Amino acid sequence: MSSAPTFKERVKGVSLIFACGTALFSDGYGNGIIGSVNTMLKRIYPGQIPQNYSTTLNSSVFAGTILGMLAFGWISDKVGRKFGMMSATALVAFFSLLSAASSGANHSVKGLIDMLIFCRFFLGVGIGAEYPCGSVSASEQTEGKAIAKNARHRWFALATNTMIDLAWCVAGFVPLVLFWICGPHHLRAAWRLSLGLGFVPAIAVFAWRWAMEEPELYKKSSMKNVRIPYMLVLRKYGVQLAAISFTWFVYDFIVYPFGLYSSTVVDTITHSSESLSVVFGWNIVILLFYMPGTIIGAFVVDYLGPKYTMITGLLFQALTGFIMSGLYGRLKDHIAGFAVVYGIFLCFGEFGPGNCLGLLASKSSPTAVRGQFYGVAAAVGKVGAFVGTWAFPPMIDAFAKHGGVDQGQTGPFWVGSGLAILSALVTFFFIAPFDPEGMAKEDLIFREYLEQHGYDTSVMGFPEVDSSAASVDDEKVDEKGAVAV
Repeated sequence: MSSAPTFKERVKGVSLIFACGTALFSDGYGNGIIGSVNTMLKRIYPGQIPQNYSTTLNSSVFAGTILGMLAFGWISDKVGRKFGMMSATALVAFFSLLSAASSGANHSVKGLIDMLIFCRFFLGVGIGAEYPCGSVSASEQTEGKAIAKNARHRWFALATNTMIDLAWCVAGFVPLVLFWICGPHHLRAAWRLSLGLGFVPAIAVFAWRWAMEEPELYKKSSMKNVRIPYMLVLRKYGVQLAAISFTWFVYDFIVYPFGLYSSTVVDTITHSSESLSVVFGWNIVILLFYMPGTIIGAFVVDYLGPKYTMITGLLFQALTGFIMSGLYGRLKDHIAGFAVVYGIFLCFGEFGPGNCLGLLASKSSPTAVRGQFYGVAAAVGKVGAFVGTWAFPPMIDAFAKHGGVDQGQTGPFWVGSGLAILSALVTFFFIAPFDPEGMAKEDLIFREYLEQHGYDTSVMGFPEVDSSAASVDDEKVDEKGAVAV
């Protein structure tokens, strides 16, 4: 029987999870800040920024993120989790500063936007790298002996998705504070500082990770130094990967455009208020609804499991979207009511798929290919975000053309709610549930599967680590010995 972990060991275990996952704060901040920056740029250069430039600016980070997820998914598995994490934070820190310094030749507005798009693309590469490196490492750290079985999903959700959502809130609040400091006549300083502050959390996490080692699961079961049998992997995990990828696509298609364009929607509801403090203020109220969704969901997921927590969140999000669409005519004249219902819509998205998709992607695959499995699923999700940022404005225009301005504003909510129901159905029928010890068990199942097909599993893992130790028994800790922090 294992002895109970000390308080210091439990704190260290949780700290490692957050060291791996907290860098996703940069993801939320980088994606969330650009909506407010766009609003300021339009005020600074009225009529000089075509709509396509704004949309490209919004979506360029997603294109870089997709590349980062796919490239660093392979790096995470074949080079190492730590190398990927350190590279990711370095990219985010550097290109956050460079974005803030964007400028065009001869003070050209087009040149400024082009440089900003370029910098945000590479910022996206760094952000994308965090998913298959940082999030995957965080999930592997949750199975340490110091972490209680009934708290493993919780700590992962709090260290990853909650950090993203907190960053979205901070990204909404920072431009407002800078607007108060700089005033309406110094918006150039406000937008540059808004982007440049993304450097601070990235460099802090870089220092936090400096002394980290590779997760134990990775040391025992990686295929870093051997050939990965991809066809065998796809044969066993292909359906699960496709289902998780589809649901992630739908989630990002819904949540990212609504988050990015929340300030634009509020601008419409407030009848294009001249006061940026009004627009930014209501935008913050909406974004704050992310927090109760992700925090409550993090505690629920250990009891319902990721699969059924996700389905619950999707169905309630769909219901809220339908209500919002039906009552839009009344809500548009009551900004407080609009903000609350809009916020609840986003809240249920974080309660369900926001918290659970990362869990499902990281714990449904074996350690040897976890980075690539997670990277592909997350990349497909970001394709959804990319498509959503381009589809949102034409969708509004199309609905408005056939049903008027009000119908145009409600169109995305009808579409988003319908897609949430479809995603819930795919989750129910195609995604399998798993228990808190699922990662260790999955590694054993994967080894047995490879051996049945003639693969020599003795070459897996680090040479200095006994890979035969990768057994469920090694992970089983007496219930009294694993106490939740």
